[in-house]
Amino acid sequence: MGLFSLVSSFEPCICQTVSISTSEDACQAREQVDAEVQTDPPSPVALRYTSQQDLPGLASFLYRVENLIIRELDKNWQSHAFDGFEVNWTEQQQTVTCQHTLCYPLAQAQKLQVTSVSWNATGSVVACSYGRLDDGDWSTEKSFVCSWNLDRRGLNPSQPSAVVEVPSSVMCLAFHPTQPSHIAGGLYSGEVLVWDMSRPEDSLLWRTGMTDDTHTDPVYQVAWLPEPRHSHRFQLLSVSTDGKVLLWQAVGSGQLQLTEGFALVIQQIPRNTKLKKPTRGETEVGVTALAFSSFDPSLFILGTEGGFPLKCSTAVEVAALTRMPSSLPLRAPAQFTFSPHGGPIYSVSCSPFHRNLFLSAGTDGHIHLYSMLQAQPLTSLQLSHKYLFSVRWSPVRPLVFAAASGEGDIQLFDLRKSSQKPTVSIKQTPDESPVYCLEFNLQQTNLLAAGDAKGVVKIWQLSTEFTEQAPRETEDLDQLATEVAS
Repeated sequence: MGLFSLVSSFEPCICQTVSISTSEDACQAREQVDAEVQTDPPSPVALRYTSQQDLPGLASFLYRVENLIIRELDKNWQSHAFDGFEVNWTEQQQTVTCQHTLCYPLAQAQKLQVTSVSWNATGSVVACSYGRLDDGDWSTEKSFVCSWNLDRRGLNPSQPSAVVEVPSSVMCLAFHPTQPSHIAGGLYSGEVLVWDMSRPEDSLLWRTGMTDDTHTDPVYQVAWLPEPRHSHRFQLLSVSTDGKVLLWQAVGSGQLQLTEGFALVIQQIPRNTKLKKPTRGETEVGVTALAFSSFDPSLFILGTEGGFPLKCSTAVEVAALTRMPSSLPLRAPAQFTFSPHGGPIYSVSCSPFHRNLFLSAGTDGHIHLYSMLQAQPLTSLQLSHKYLFSVRWSPVRPLVFAAASGEGDIQLFDLRKSSQKPTVSIKQTPDESPVYCLEFNLQQTNLLAAGDAKGVVKIWQLSTEFTEQAPRETEDLDQLATEVAS
């Protein structure tokens, strides 16, 4: 018999429960009473007293070593072994690595080179100027100032955060010390301008214009200086191969007005060291580089086309013997002449840790370490068979500096390890195109920016050995200067 034959028929059936009735009501207490609950007071815990009989030899031991321990504590109190040491819990960086490779394709299409780099006051934005440092007539060729915010999410290395188009080649840049978006630039035309990079559509804030006060040669460096009586306000200083050092102040209507001026004249250069005879008819000394002392705001070092560094002062009163037109009397700033390089100087840098030491780099491929107290260099290092375009002291390591070479390298020196050869050599350009500029980041001190002839800015993350100061390193710098000098 099949299974289905057992069921003869079936009928559908529906089952429903009885409807549920609901009602709402409210309840309110008519009286309220506050009450407090307190636990019974805790019973005191009995502390076990440890008598001296438990450790019979402890007291006699402490009496025996008391004088010895006090002597050692006094010794530690007077020791300077850990002066300057700070605990750093950050991860140790073992190698120098390239963090960003930045470029502006339109500038590269014009075969423009990176002539200068600068970090802003927060250390999060890097800017570069585009122009040319090679041969050719490119005085009227337009160029660019570009900036990248490295903290911006989704950073596009080929798309700057801001771009300013400039009618003449930009030779140098300097961000304002306290205004993160303000940046000054010196042009091949001799003009000095200040832009606000936060508004690239209308960025120009101030300019010198083309007047009798304007430089007549390319401006190779600009620097912001605090006003003597108002440290929160800044003036702008510019140097040029026309031999003038000019101090500008922003005034109304977008103008930079000359407030002080200096001129370097051959006849007024101190003759405390032997120099080449000037060319007949030559009167002005072309200035190619500038560095201010970290210890004396009136003291600065100039690098010159003649290859000799000059110690100068803004406090001088001697009038310059020049016929160059100027709305203000120009003064002669040179006070001391140092022994020259074998060619023009491209870069100078004053030590932030030693008041008398500075570095210079030039076309002879040498770096000279000078003391401001003597004409001869303390030491001379040949780093390249081509030009050296830039040299900078580390802002955090007294014995570390970096140099940019015409062979495409960045040389990092640690004088604690060697005073004759670089500790690390970084290849910036694979085809050995020159590296024209470099700058340490004063806020994020593990970053170094370098710009090259290919129109590229690379951001290098330094290893820990270049960013952590060793104990007594400043004293070691003093000792090194003394030993080399003697």
